[in-house]
Amino acid sequence: MPAYSFEALTAEGSTRKGIIEADTARSARSMLRAQALVPLAVEPVGAAAKAGQQGSASGWNTTLWSKRAFNASALAIWTRQIAGLVTSGLPLERALTALADESESLPQRHLVANLRAEVNGGTPFATALAQHPREFSATYCAVVGAGEHSGNLGMVLERLADDLEQSQELKAQLVGAALYPAIVTLVAIAIVMFLLGYVVPQVAQVFAGSKRALPVLTVMMLGLAGFVRNQGWLILLTLITIAAGFRLAWTSASFREKFDAAWLTLPILGKLSRGYNAARFAGTLAMLAGAGVPILKALQAAADTLSNRAMRADALDALVLVREGTPLASAIGHKKRFPGLLSMFARLGEQTGQLPLMLDRAARQLGTEVQRRAMQLATLLEPLLIVAMGLVVMLIVLAVLLPIIQLNQLAK
Repeated sequence: MPAYSFEALTAEGSTRKGIIEADTARSARSMLRAQALVPLAVEPVGAAAKAGQQGSASGWNTTLWSKRAFNASALAIWTRQIAGLVTSGLPLERALTALADESESLPQRHLVANLRAEVNGGTPFATALAQHPREFSATYCAVVGAGEHSGNLGMVLERLADDLEQSQELKAQLVGAALYPAIVTLVAIAIVMFLLGYVVPQVAQVFAGSKRALPVLTVMMLGLAGFVRNQGWLILLTLITIAAGFRLAWTSASFREKFDAAWLTLPILGKLSRGYNAARFAGTLAMLAGAGVPILKALQAAADTLSNRAMRADALDALVLVREGTPLASAIGHKKRFPGLLSMFARLGEQTGQLPLMLDRAARQLGTEVQRRAMQLATLLEPLLIVAMGLVVMLIVLAVLLPIIQLNQLAK
């Protein structure tokens, strides 16, 4: 039965909004009048959602200003909620009804109501989810579809919620580790620019009438300050041009793959990127294989989750090798960008017949290693940045104080 969003007036004159199911919009209005409500607007939820998707594909307005119903955290929570309801024995349609009624935002309520309407009409849940690619990824839909086919939808949704939460936790720890160094760097740049653009020139004006030669450090700082003040617009224009050129080159698949491959060769950041992508790949592959998704389809979906294009190309090459009959461990082992730990656990899984379990262990171990490296890097960067900022400020302060000390010595 289709779902309709409505806005109506109550007998007291207040406005009420919500979702109602009816065969037609006319039936929906009749149902509202039967509840002593005066319908002001009745629109089909499914049609509105499809129109929004078409608008996002054809115009800039929806793409720029439309808001997703679920962010990453909300999607993990919602998946956990529906998994709990389905596992407890509640039919999927009733679980979606309960979640629609409990939705905190209108976009979520409309989306869940649309899913409920599709499921009521006989559409498989995975197919209904696939109609909203902006909210639910292909991997998400593949896992749900495998759960429906196997008859273990609740268990599969629980594993999917675990994977989403682990991914969010790993991202949050990486962002948290990089946040403090980034803030310190920005503050240091702002302080240095202020000192060079305002403080140092003021000192130059004070000693402009003196016929004494200024210290070398002061002369160097005055030259740098003059360059910043006079050529600052040129520096800004150069940075903007470089950023625009990099952004344009970033749209090229070949450039992106070469850049990502070069990024992996960096001493510290490259290892972090490789570990994070390998953990994400192993976790997704373990989840899909455990849900009963065929290995070739699981490899394709897991490769699509890789943010590093070079590692994605390696994963797709491994997919070709597996399709030709090569064992998964050997196919991954041929690609040196993937950690050896992943191929080792994959080989153990193939030998023992517990591939999903071993891949999940590999994902957890790789994720733990990434977290450890990220925290070590953050712990090391924090004092280094503070020391570097102190040295720069000290040089600027010395450039200001040296002329004063020189004058004091002359006065004595």
